[in-house]
Amino acid sequence: MTEILLTNAAIILVTMLALWAVAAKIGDVSFIDAVWGGGMALLAATAWLQLDEPGPRASLIAAMAVIWGARLAIHLYTRWRASGEDPRYAKILGPARDKGRYASGALKRVFLPQAVLLWVTCLPAQMGVAGSGAAGIGTLAMAGAALWLLGIVFETVGDWQLSRFRADPASKGKVLDTGLWRYTRHPNYFGDACVWWGIWLAATEAGWPVALGSLIGPAFLTFTLTKWSGKPLLEKGMADRRPGYAEYVRKTSGFLPWLPKK
Repeated sequence: MTEILLTNAAIILVTMLALWAVAAKIGDVSFIDAVWGGGMALLAATAWLQLDEPGPRASLIAAMAVIWGARLAIHLYTRWRASGEDPRYAKILGPARDKGRYASGALKRVFLPQAVLLWVTCLPAQMGVAGSGAAGIGTLAMAGAALWLLGIVFETVGDWQLSRFRADPASKGKVLDTGLWRYTRHPNYFGDACVWWGIWLAATEAGWPVALGSLIGPAFLTFTLTKWSGKPLLEKGMADRRPGYAEYVRKTSGFLPWLPKK
């Protein structure tokens, strides 16, 4: 397992350095969001490819990570191509750009940290695949797959509903409070968390060392989505930009789906 994890660390580092060179050339790091999902799919796939005889459970865990990562990467890459530079990254790297140090700033503040965080967050898939070997699928893995499926549905449907809402000129300045967005302000983030807790649950069948060693992955992801760069950053100043958002916050659950308040 250690060899697989170290090999994957080297793979993601080389990948990030190559993508950093692209970002430095075009002057935009915003596609890193698409790399987040794609990178995890890559790590799961390379872990699976390093097994001599991958069994059903290893294949299931790898497939869950690859399907989730590929869908998210395509969705976010398409959004980046349509929208251009993300204001968040423009703000983060603005001082470095002004000083002519955009490339070094992008490496230190975006690509190297993301490489580490991506590798850590993906530990359930990497360790689950590496620790499963030729083993079959048990009850925990099936339960994990069910939770993963719930997450995929929430994330995919939520993103689709949001894309349709944004594409409608009549929605400008309004708040999306229908569909899944009626029950949670962030169905896509809730879906992300379900996916990775599901992958972790499937990985626990490989034993307690894998369960404990990879727990940091979904725990960190959930913290990020709910307390750090996900929900808090996205909602900051939203009430000023969209009339009615404060009322939406009052009525609608911030993360876990629930019936709206009256």
